[in-house]
Amino acid sequence: MNLPTAVELAAAVRSGNLTAVEATLAALSRVERHDARIGAFQVVRTERALAEAAALDARADLAALPLAGVPIVIKDNIPVAGEPLRIGSAATSAEPQPSDHELVARLRAAGAIIIGLTRVPELCVFGTTDSHFGISRNPWNTDRTPGGSSGGSAAAVAAGIVPFAHGNDGMGSIRGPAGNCGLFGLKPGGGVVPQNIGFDSWGGMSENGPLATTVADAALLLSVMADRPELANPVEPRNPLRIAIAAGEPSVLVKLDPEWRRALEETAGALRAAGHTVTETAFPYDPNPLPLLARWFAGTAADARGLDATLLKPRTRTHARLGRFASRMGLLRSGPVDRSRTKITSFFDDYDVLITPTLARSGPEAGLWSNRSWFANLASNIRYAPYQSTWNLLDWPAANVPAGWHAVDAVPLGVQIVAPPHPDAEGEALILSLALQLERIRPWPRVAPGFAS
Repeated sequence: MNLPTAVELAAAVRSGNLTAVEATLAALSRVERHDARIGAFQVVRTERALAEAAALDARADLAALPLAGVPIVIKDNIPVAGEPLRIGSAATSAEPQPSDHELVARLRAAGAIIIGLTRVPELCVFGTTDSHFGISRNPWNTDRTPGGSSGGSAAAVAAGIVPFAHGNDGMGSIRGPAGNCGLFGLKPGGGVVPQNIGFDSWGGMSENGPLATTVADAALLLSVMADRPELANPVEPRNPLRIAIAAGEPSVLVKLDPEWRRALEETAGALRAAGHTVTETAFPYDPNPLPLLARWFAGTAADARGLDATLLKPRTRTHARLGRFASRMGLLRSGPVDRSRTKITSFFDDYDVLITPTLARSGPEAGLWSNRSWFANLASNIRYAPYQSTWNLLDWPAANVPAGWHAVDAVPLGVQIVAPPHPDAEGEALILSLALQLERIRPWPRVAPGFAS
């Protein structure tokens, strides 16, 4: 059975051909059938979701709601009223949150039904999703991680439990899980979607955004998140684009897997055939990792304030300690970031978009990475997911687009599309446009085998 998209579900509920309660019951049934295999959910809101769906069905304005009756999940690092906010940590409070995050309020107002909260690594620091609460797994290959930190959300979507999900991305935490799980996932640029993630959204690097099985579903969700209805209906590029293809590794510590390289090459070939000007080039990554690492460490230190450090995992304590050191040593200065931004902005004088691999290699095995050393986690993250974080540091929009199948690792492949930021979310619109074209000329399966029911 083909699962309906979010666009189809909302249209059916608005027309009266389906009720929100029926859509919610179907999603909750899929949670019951599938989540034991993938461990995506931190909280399942069975009774509350059904009550909210029944109230939605009684609304007089149902026909005007863009997300009418569509089930969705929220990553467990922003508040949902009445539910605990655990952020993957035994050090956080089990008390229910008093109010919704602004983004959650927008989703509810648009008619979405929140069926649960999804798992994250402790304080959302690392690129695998496991914690004190359990291990999340990739539906395409349950021996492997779905990535992190939006791994629970990505697993729920890839398993077809919900058509789209909330995630957020401070160092690749939407795009990495999307790449691992064969999804379209977009990190918006600054100021497009409300942030307010943790203490200070990792110094502004972390953005809320959508994970979905189709570009149209992601665009619909982003339009609500951003309160920009014009983003809901992307169209393919009307004119040829100038596309830079950059396979080069950002660091000497990284080696690009040949299968991930092949995904980029095949995508480049398809775009040439579609009439775009595609140029293979070297991208000017900043060779100095300190501005980025310092902000990653400092964001963790800020989010750990007020928590009982004895209840944090050793790897998280080390990360936070390094963050406090980075702050004391003045490593958060804006000068290096501004210089990098100037250089990269100049690079885009010759190109409309940049396409890179999303990941250097597939996500590692699923397991209790949270019990391993800080160094083991850091090394794994750097080696497998080095391509995304530049765009968090600069606050530019970027997305993963599925791009084939890894014949050895038995997981999806993906490419990353980056566009310069523009007023009125034009960069996000450009990414959606090109991704929509890629979805048509290089279609991907929506749901992992064995989960499409």
